[in-house]
Amino acid sequence: MKLLFTPGPLTTSKTVKAAMQVDLGSRDTEFMQVVREIRSELLALGGVTQQDGYEAVLMQGAGTFGIESVISSAIPKDGRLILLVNGAYGERMAKIAEIHGISTQIIRFGEDEITDPEIVRDALNGGNYTHLGVVHCETTTGIFNPVTEIGALCAEFGVTYIVDSMSAFGAVPLNLTTSHIDFLVSSANKCIEGVPGFSFILCKHSKLMAAEGQSRTLSLDLHAQWFGLESKGQFRFTPPTHTLLAFRQALRELAAEGGLEKRAERYQSNFLTLLKGMEKMGFIPYLPKDRRGYIINSFLYPSSSAFDFERFYNLLNERGFAIYPGKLSQVDCFRIGNIGQLKKKHIRGLLEAISEVKAIMGF
Repeated sequence: MKLLFTPGPLTTSKTVKAAMQVDLGSRDTEFMQVVREIRSELLALGGVTQQDGYEAVLMQGAGTFGIESVISSAIPKDGRLILLVNGAYGERMAKIAEIHGISTQIIRFGEDEITDPEIVRDALNGGNYTHLGVVHCETTTGIFNPVTEIGALCAEFGVTYIVDSMSAFGAVPLNLTTSHIDFLVSSANKCIEGVPGFSFILCKHSKLMAAEGQSRTLSLDLHAQWFGLESKGQFRFTPPTHTLLAFRQALRELAAEGGLEKRAERYQSNFLTLLKGMEKMGFIPYLPKDRRGYIINSFLYPSSSAFDFERFYNLLNERGFAIYPGKLSQVDCFRIGNIGQLKKKHIRGLLEAISEVKAIMGF
């Protein structure tokens, strides 16, 4: 079995895979109950309920579909968006806003810098913005942005807050209420350890109601999607039934592991084991120590002329270990994820394979 050291799709459990071995119709009562359970449990992971004034909306497609759904639905024609960007996924939010003709101000930080709340304060104080967007765990590098501190600023200035928590939700503690998050987006195939096929949006009911009728698309209309799920228990268009069954099982396994906190502990243990082993072999992390998250990490290419990433990748792949290419704009890096059904023994196995490949390549 190949192990995936990536930010998603991930290595999944046998029982999550087995959950897909059932065919259900999209209008089956049993399937609609699955959808209700998932929506409720997702809110609980965010520390909220429907009674608290929050909703969970499931959207077919990859995580980017969920991001585009929010940006194209929640921001009115006269809205003004400010985006905090320190990597490729923040840039993707900017591209979505551009395509939909949304008035957008982009504050760019270095790819090795967090989104500084003081700079954000100055920007909000000097502009008439309606919405702000940021990436929680910027998968380009693995850096964590201070989403709770930024949320407090959004609340202070009356700005609707959009958080891409694709690679963090489910393994990084986060409460929607105390973080003042209006729209949070994540995906089935990340830290909850499901399989690809849908994204989800956790949002304030009041903000969702304000989005009615202002979507710039048909299939990504966030309010219409919620209305279909809430009124009939059904998706507007064909749902990824097997993916949803797998996700329900993944949620059960998250609870059995001890919840979000215990999963975070396992991922942190993976990260520390990986970091120690990589540094022992001479690999240099891209981010400074105080900015490293534990979801995924970037390592600089070795300076040796004997290093070739494609060969490095392929030799590891042949041994059953899949890592990830880099996505930095200025520096050559590769990335290794610590999430999914991975434990310390798997990290050690990867490290042994890297040591072997390093010797073969001679760097």
